[in-house]
Amino acid sequence: MRRLVCETSLSAGQLVLPLFVRAGRKLRRPINAMPGVCQLSPDELLREASRAFALGVPGVLLFGIPDRKDARASGAYARKGIVQQTVRLLKKELPDLIVITDVCLCEYMSHGHCGLVRRDARGAHILNDATLPLLARTAASHAEAGADIVAPSDMMDGRVRAVRTELDRSGFPDTPILSYAAKFASAFYGPFREAAESTPQFGDRRSYQMDAANANEALREVALDIQEGADMVMVKPALAYLDILHRVKTTFGYPTAAYAVSAEFSMVKAAAARGWIDERAVTLESLLAMRRAGADVIITYAAGDAARWLRES
Repeated sequence: MRRLVCETSLSAGQLVLPLFVRAGRKLRRPINAMPGVCQLSPDELLREASRAFALGVPGVLLFGIPDRKDARASGAYARKGIVQQTVRLLKKELPDLIVITDVCLCEYMSHGHCGLVRRDARGAHILNDATLPLLARTAASHAEAGADIVAPSDMMDGRVRAVRTELDRSGFPDTPILSYAAKFASAFYGPFREAAESTPQFGDRRSYQMDAANANEALREVALDIQEGADMVMVKPALAYLDILHRVKTTFGYPTAAYAVSAEFSMVKAAAARGWIDERAVTLESLLAMRRAGADVIITYAAGDAARWLRES
């Protein structure tokens, strides 16, 4: 009877699994702050993606960890960069898997910020406009490798237009953009910084990520990204921002993703390990809440487990 009158559904087909890739073979480097999650070499990442795909998870979101970093994030847009290599492998071996690539520079920057930086007597400054060509070049290199969707996450103003222009110019007019449109400067990203090795070497990202207090600004940011050519939009983090997620979906009606970020995952894992909560029940209830708030797609590190639990239920 409950299933018959259920208002909101959750299925594996609405989930995306984030994965971290670095150079090597047979490499699975555990991330201490994210139990069960590892930095993976491309061959191991293929195995992880294959397992998730077999469970019904249709897509993955790739984050690259380069061997070397510099002040211009050159590894982000290198034709033989780690993400580009991995995209080619995945599309060769799993052609029906949806491969989404995170388009940002922080993992590749020696200073860990998402944009180019200028230092002067007043301190360090993010160079928004000068960063846009590098982001656009990165997105085009991912599309050339075979990425199905590119997802700019840097929060530089104007980056969606720059990416769309470069994709069109480079012969990829049909490659869609999933924009991290409402990405907040959040304390919930802590474990991710370890996973992606992207902690800023100075300052923080509050000057270009959103203030957690501002909901109306989030709607303006989403509107701007849609005007610039975004095909899908994202709210990040998810659980503490369900009000934003609901407003974005009801206001714009665009395909909307929610990113259940690293601390959301790790807190559940930590509490479950102590026997304080039921990991399966809490995870599925949280994901259902995101769906109820308006998420069409949920990006979650628990995608594989959730897909298995849903199959068993």
